[in-house]
Amino acid sequence: MPVRYLSDPELARLSSWPDEIADEDAVTYFTLSADDLAWLAGFNRQHNRLGVAVQLSTLPWLGWIPDDLAGCPPTALDRLAQALGVAPDTSSALLAGYGGWQGRTRREHRAQVLARLGWRLCAAGERKLLDEFLLARALEHDAPGVLLRLACDWLRAERIVRPPVDSLTRRVATARDAARAETYHRLGPLLQPPRPMQLDGLLDVDPDLGLTRLAWLRRGATVATPELLKAELDKLEFLRRHGAEHLDLSRLPVGRRRMLAEIGRRSTNQALQRAAVDRRHPILLATLAETHVEVLDELVQLLDQALAGADSRARHELSHRLVDRAKAEVDRGRLLDEILDVLADPNIADEQAGRVVRQRVGMQRLIAARRPPEDRGQRDHGHFDLLAARYKYLRTFTPVVIAALPLTGNTASPSVTALLTAVEVLRGLNAAARTAVPDEATTPAATVFVPARWRGYLDAARGQGRGATYRHYWELSVLYGVQAGLRSGDLWVPGSRRYTDPSTLLLPPDRWAGQRDDFCAVTGTDPNPSRQLERLEAELHAAVAALETVLADPGAEGLARLGDDGELIVSPLPAEQLPAETDTLAHATSARLPRVQLPTLLIEVDQLTRFSEEFTHAGGAQPRNPDLTRNLYASLIAYACNLGYAGMADASGISEDALAWTSQWYLRQETLRAANTRLVNAHHAHPLAALWGGGTLSSSDGQRFPQRGHSLTARALSRYFLDEGTTTYTHVSDQHSTYGTKVIPTTWREAVAVLDEIFGNPTDLPLGEHTVDTAGQTLATFAIFHLAGLQFCPRIRDIGRLQLYRLGTASEWRARYAHAGRLLGQPIQTQLIADHWDDLLRLVASMKFGHTTASLLIAKLHASSRQSTLAIALHEYGRLIRTLYVCRYVADEELRRRVRRQLNKGESLHALRRDLFFAHQGHVRRRHLDDQIDQALCLTLVTNACVLWTTTYLGDTIDALRADGIEVSDETAAHLTPAQHDHINFYGTYSFDIDAELRRDGHRPLRIPA
Repeated sequence: MPVRYLSDPELARLSSWPDEIADEDAVTYFTLSADDLAWLAGFNRQHNRLGVAVQLSTLPWLGWIPDDLAGCPPTALDRLAQALGVAPDTSSALLAGYGGWQGRTRREHRAQVLARLGWRLCAAGERKLLDEFLLARALEHDAPGVLLRLACDWLRAERIVRPPVDSLTRRVATARDAARAETYHRLGPLLQPPRPMQLDGLLDVDPDLGLTRLAWLRRGATVATPELLKAELDKLEFLRRHGAEHLDLSRLPVGRRRMLAEIGRRSTNQALQRAAVDRRHPILLATLAETHVEVLDELVQLLDQALAGADSRARHELSHRLVDRAKAEVDRGRLLDEILDVLADPNIADEQAGRVVRQRVGMQRLIAARRPPEDRGQRDHGHFDLLAARYKYLRTFTPVVIAALPLTGNTASPSVTALLTAVEVLRGLNAAARTAVPDEATTPAATVFVPARWRGYLDAARGQGRGATYRHYWELSVLYGVQAGLRSGDLWVPGSRRYTDPSTLLLPPDRWAGQRDDFCAVTGTDPNPSRQLERLEAELHAAVAALETVLADPGAEGLARLGDDGELIVSPLPAEQLPAETDTLAHATSARLPRVQLPTLLIEVDQLTRFSEEFTHAGGAQPRNPDLTRNLYASLIAYACNLGYAGMADASGISEDALAWTSQWYLRQETLRAANTRLVNAHHAHPLAALWGGGTLSSSDGQRFPQRGHSLTARALSRYFLDEGTTTYTHVSDQHSTYGTKVIPTTWREAVAVLDEIFGNPTDLPLGEHTVDTAGQTLATFAIFHLAGLQFCPRIRDIGRLQLYRLGTASEWRARYAHAGRLLGQPIQTQLIADHWDDLLRLVASMKFGHTTASLLIAKLHASSRQSTLAIALHEYGRLIRTLYVCRYVADEELRRRVRRQLNKGESLHALRRDLFFAHQGHVRRRHLDDQIDQALCLTLVTNACVLWTTTYLGDTIDALRADGIEVSDETAAHLTPAQHDHINFYGTYSFDIDAELRRDGHRPLRIPA
């Protein structure tokens, strides 16, 4: 017998009518056409026509027809009754007397409905197709609830009547068992002896380590030190000995591989040992393969951070030296004046000048003022020498890392070819313990990869015969060349996910050829570059004309004006004047909002959205703990409020073990994002949310949190932290909902992270326009947004100082626009854009269609010091789009205010997030990126729950005020904010009384103001 995985409420919900129907569904499914009415007229007696009409409408809606037709939602039933001319108050009685579900007549009516709709029953042939579909899906998703939903969707799409729920659940259970057997069968060639013994050995405690090899492999590094770098190298060597780099799991779907590796990452050693062989070995195999990729990526990241740390410390020391040097330059300037006085004195003979200088100035001052030869004429002010002082430290780990990393790259580039050759030379020198760099590796062609600012050091050392010093400079140039190449994509590491060949990040040519027209149709981008540029030229003329109107009007100086030197001066806008009733309404609604405890709020929001249904077991296990939902709520709050398991255990009485187990198996990125999507969609559907915006405009911004303990994502930034911290980058809609969350290093340029959540947006929000602050915009982001068919409207600091560009000659623009025309100083390289047009479209399509993440591609574009012509073309297109935007932004007061209002919404949600994240002084204590992302997503989920709950009760409050005869206009209500949270208690003890909330009927009563 299969394990039952549906709770009684879930089973009842799938076996009966929904409690209510959405307005959109009522219109879509319960609207009878003229043909429908004519067909129904063929049935005798009114109750037969109504009964058949209910079946006709219900089958496409639910995919099946409940036995009790009288349970049809009243809204839907009233629509049918009205269309059939039945009095609404008699429709329920008519359905109760409907005899179409008795015997032969019942079968005949159902057959007629199926025939008219083109549906069929789930007979033997259909069940076979369903089983095949479920097996294919079960190889990707092991969660039974997910499989059940997919089965229902497939049946509806195939127009097959859904069989009874118990039959469907049995088929899902059978498919899961078959998927496990199929997985073991497909991996059979990889599980030949001695591999099974090696896999089981991962679960044995290693006496030298004091823990199992699997647990050792799962331990990630938190700081880039030589010891941890070598530890990662040990892991890589161990994985290679077990053949992990050659494991080909392509026989399994990507989803199955990911699921198996996830189970291996989360399972205890004892649980894996108890698992059957056909389950244990595929899990361990997938874990090995995934761990090899992760260790390889982490090794490169640690190398990058170690090199960056040495460079940062050298720059920090240089900054102090430059301060001291500046002080010395003042003394040296005075000394020079005294020397010049002597040299310029005609009464002092030339042969006496030196003696007089030494007498007047003094040898001690002259010697002190003398700058060492190595400090003279250096382009980097001695930075490279300070870096070379850390050579011995870098040598403690770089030889073994360089030896272990399989590097390759773009050999079409001479500098990359020279760098790869230099890497091989360095490996040979390290292996042979030799110091002298071979002459053939020191030629200009062989060292073309060395930055110009460092080349003088190498030339000087070589010219002076300082072989050891030259080796230091040369090796550092190689190491930092490798770092730059891996960042930009000029170099890559086979087998890596993050540092892979950049060409694999783009849509393959054959797929792009088939998707090109679709991309252009979806984005509105013209496939012909000439036509696209002609259209943009017309838009540029319109934008410049609007700017000309502002600049030519003396009365418009409140927006912008030209300065005395012809520069554009953009005036700050005065504060927005809100309706006089805004404050009154804000106080009136706040006074009536019910006070609520955070756990109760979460339970109530779950009753509304059922977001907890998205939290499935990572291993597909069936939930048997009756307290699972309670533990889920507690775990979410423990993460969101930064309490940790111990803090939540003290506050709620739920054991730490229960919280840790629930978090480990149920809180992960995919489930948290799906639950957040439910909240955002529910909020989007609320009538009050439409007053704040249509969901088309959004913004994104980073929020900094201090870090406690070491973490690879933490960075030092004295403006925000005493030590180190991380940044949570969130995307907020104009309806105050947070639809995207990402954790990034604080020193990242935020523009790199802007597009991921927009292209990957799974919510119902119809996003079309996005705004950021200055840090979130670059020329590349302007270009990518426009090519993707989206509007980008950032608020840019000192926007008037930006260089504006033109299409055509300067004289044409100046003649046509006397004031604004002179601002368009530089021409756009249209031929460069046209030559790379197809590549530009393919680049953006690769991001938009999900072939790769935007942040990965954009980071490589930004990191390249020797930009490709494609990157230059992208920036050139971005210059044109940014010029268009600047002209529009400066001339359009409403656009500027709209951008500011949206960014303010993001700031208000930052305040809510900060107050929610109160425990441990708001310090992030989780050290690994995956854990930090999970915590950030929990914080977003609870933030969205607070916003949805407050929106719901703000709506109730407005309805109550209007019922009391108080006029509340939509214009005034639009200035209310659901980010307010004085009515929510985040603190104290936590009680999760789910039964009490389920017993409550409707919303809780509003407060009565004192």
